[in-house]
Amino acid sequence: MHLLEEDQGRCVKADIISTVEFNPTGELLATGDKGGRVVVFQREQESKNQPHRRGEYNVYSTFQSHEPEFDYLKSLEIEEKINKIRWLPQQNAAYFLLSTNDKTVKLWKISERDKRPEGYNLKDEDGRIRDPATITALRVPVLQPMDLMVEATPRRVFSNAHTYHINSISVSNDYETYMSTDDLRINLWNLEITNQSFNIVDIKPANMEELTEVITAAEFHPNQCNTFIYSSSKGSIRLCDMRASALCDNHSKFFEEPEDPSNRSFFSEIISSISDVKFSHSGRYLMTRDYLTVKVWDLNMESKPLETYQVHDYLRSKLCSLYENDCIFDKFECVWNGSDSVIMTGSYNNFFRMFDRNTKRDVTLEASRENSKPRAILKPRKVCVGGKRRKDEISVDSLDFSKKILHTAWHPSENIIAVAATNNLYIFQDKVN
Repeated sequence: MHLLEEDQGRCVKADIISTVEFNPTGELLATGDKGGRVVVFQREQESKNQPHRRGEYNVYSTFQSHEPEFDYLKSLEIEEKINKIRWLPQQNAAYFLLSTNDKTVKLWKISERDKRPEGYNLKDEDGRIRDPATITALRVPVLQPMDLMVEATPRRVFSNAHTYHINSISVSNDYETYMSTDDLRINLWNLEITNQSFNIVDIKPANMEELTEVITAAEFHPNQCNTFIYSSSKGSIRLCDMRASALCDNHSKFFEEPEDPSNRSFFSEIISSISDVKFSHSGRYLMTRDYLTVKVWDLNMESKPLETYQVHDYLRSKLCSLYENDCIFDKFECVWNGSDSVIMTGSYNNFFRMFDRNTKRDVTLEASRENSKPRAILKPRKVCVGGKRRKDEISVDSLDFSKKILHTAWHPSENIIAVAATNNLYIFQDKVN
């Protein structure tokens, strides 16, 4: 694998990457950070004289998506941090993406300009209105070439619909609607209408003291616009069908693995909370990530997962200290490769894990400065628990829990992955012969 690019500089809290997302073609890659910025990278075109250069991603556009706000009624600061980015499929020369912080979703248009109009009749070249007395002839405006400019403009702002923090957004495959999800409610929006949304799931109890679970993530089915799933902090996944009723409080399928009583501990409930849920591209499977494992479920089998992969089982004995330093509440994401045959998710010490569903082989790789020279090959890493440590292994006691890979993305059709490690973005690709 090769590292294609990395952002240098000391870590400032605002620079910490909070979401990573490829667009549907993989030509663009967007990251959002805690400072409310969105950075879009564009993949370089292949050139005749340097055919191997194809694949490098360079900064295409950077814009401030969200600003810090203050809710005066609740005396609450609303962070500018970007929680999620979702691309819309490209319809014309412009690109569109949705970005959200805790409260507000925005639809951004990213477009290119390489010509400018000149020769106005009523104003001069600086834009000042001309004195009508000086206008003696009619001019035909012409388009003159200029340096390429990439502009990002907010086209829609969807606000004031969430009491709690938005944790996910998902675009339906009709590309006319999308849903935004907070701890207790899921809202359905039309992309053209900003002043109203429909509440399709509401799990808020009449008495908040009876609250036992919250919604942690939600996603539309990739090719059925009426079906969606949402996961909960209790480790369950509900599949809902909007054709059954407008309010989907009654699910049509319920996926949950019964707990093994022998593994029961004080932390069982915390570590069973699902931090991410993703449909496979085919729509046949879904993948869920909890604190220690990734599970693959068949949509036709609710009783138990089809496959369970241990991400970092060596942390089972460390849950007490992970609880004390709050790491046990970290929300790791998980992603499928383009053919649904390999899954990837992050861990600590800047490690990320890949599991091949066909061969059942898995690998641990590290995204770090040390091995980040371009074209460097990544060496698999191993963590040992107690006993003797081999030369190339790292002891579980020397893992750095402040370095964590929560956000990853996989190119829709090629073996190119993007991995966010704190304030650095690593892009790795399969060896090119």
